Formats: sequence, structure tokens, C-alpha cells
Amino acid sequence: MTEKNRPDLWAGQFPRPKEDGNKHDRGHAVIYGGPMHSAGATKIAARCALRCGAGLVSIACDQDALPVYAASFEAVMTKLTKSAEEFSQLIQGDRVKSVLVGPGAGVTQQTKEIVLSALKHRKSCILDADALSVFSDNPQSLFDAIQSSCILTPHQGEFERLFGKLIHSDDQLLRAKQAASLSHALVIYKGFNTIIATPDGRSTINTNATPYLATAGTGDALAGICAGLLAQGMPAFEAACAAVWLHAEVASHFGPGLIAEDIADGLPAVLKAILA
Repeated sequence: MTEKNRPDLWAGQFPRPKEDGNKHDRGHAVIYGGPMHSAGATKIAARCALRCGAGLVSIACDQDALPVYAASFEAVMTKLTKSAEEFSQLIQGDRVKSVLVGPGAGVTQQTKEIVLSALKHRKSCILDADALSVFSDNPQSLFDAIQSSCILTPHQGEFERLFGKLIHSDDQLLRAKQAASLSHALVIYKGFNTIIATPDGRSTINTNATPYLATAGTGDALAGICAGLLAQGMPAFEAACAAVWLHAEVASHFGPGLIAEDIADGLPAVLKAILA
């Protein structure tokens, strides 16, 4: 049975800061930062991860892009990362709780290696945008590497690139469920009524979206919200459902004129209502 996505499905698992806690208790999210010409996507994701409660957020990037990221934030850390091996060293250890790869990353061999490195460490991973498209020539190599908690966030085009040769149904719900089963990952199949599907067959449909979300960068915002919630220890299914609902709720409250950068700034009011 597919349920309607609503707060009572996940509010009991929603992270709340401890009164005597510190930033490490709220988790560390690491985001792979793309080159400077596409840095905006990573910045949107990082700001959303911070806004939804991650204790620390780091952007791992190359030398050329580092000044762009460093000049954009006060609270987000920048980490020089020249290779997949250096990225692997950065995310190892218990303090890094979630890893996001994809926004602005580029469809390159290095992006593919970064994804496989993150999956090897069995972190809670969110793979979005270029981190999905880079496996379009061999989707099975990605699916075989997923051995722990992982969220894929394809829109229609990315879904076709990754699953189009494997799934032939026109039914969106069935497509999402089959994708989750094939990939061994939780799938957020983005659209006006976004579908969240798990490998074990559980699914929800989100219904509080607004057409004002159809603008560049909003998918990066959603991925960042997922990263922030996973960093705080929220289980993947509940985190995905909460992220999709919060993302849509902020956009609905904002209404006309929404741009992706507004989502992070709109999160506190919606979070306050959820936590009340």
C-alpha cells in the first residue's frame, strides 16, 4: 500500500538537538563540490544542510574552486580535495555521518570515483544529478556498489538515463518501486507528486508541492535537506519523506517569485512548526 506523505509518518524520528549537546552530536555532512563554474548548485545544497540542523557541513573541492566556496560561507568548512583518494580520507571515521555527491559535480570520471569511494565507506549517501548521470553507460556498476543506506534523487531525465533501459512501465509509482528494487537504494523520483520508494517495497506519494518549485536549483536544495537530516541520524526512509515534505512546504509558503536560494531561508519557520 502506498501512503500519502505526511508529517505523522516521520515526525517521531525527526531530529531534535539535545539540551547538553554539541555540534558533533548533530552530525557532519560532507558535500562534494563541483568546479567553480557550477559552484552554485553545491552552495544551495550546503546552505540547506546547515539550515535543517546538521552540526557541521563541509564542502570538499579542488584548488581552483576552493576560493569561491570559502568566500561564500562563514559556517561551511571548505576542504581541499584533489582526488578520490583524498576524498576517501576526508570521509573516513565516525564523525562524518552523511555524504552528498552530485550537485554541480560534473559528469566526469572523478565524479564516478568519488561516488564509489563514498559507497565503499558505507556512509549514508545521497546521490543526485551528475552523480547519477555519470553511471548512465553502466548503471549496474552503481547498483552493485550500493551496500548500505543510499538515497537516489532523479528527476525524469536522470531517471531515464539510469533506469530507462531497465524499466519499461509508464506507471510512475511502479517505475519508482522497480528502480528502488533494482538499485538497492531508496529512490526519490522527483516530480509534481514526488514518489519515495524503498528497496523493500514501502512507498509514499508527496502531495503538498507547488509549481513554483519548477526552477533551477531546487533539486539541489532537496538533496541538501536530505544530507542534513541524515547527518543527524534520521533513518533514510523518514529522512527522505521529511525532506520532500519540508522542501515542498517551504516553497508553498513562499509562493510566486521563489528561487532555489529562498528554500534555505524559508526552512526555519517550517521547522519551528514541526518541532513545536
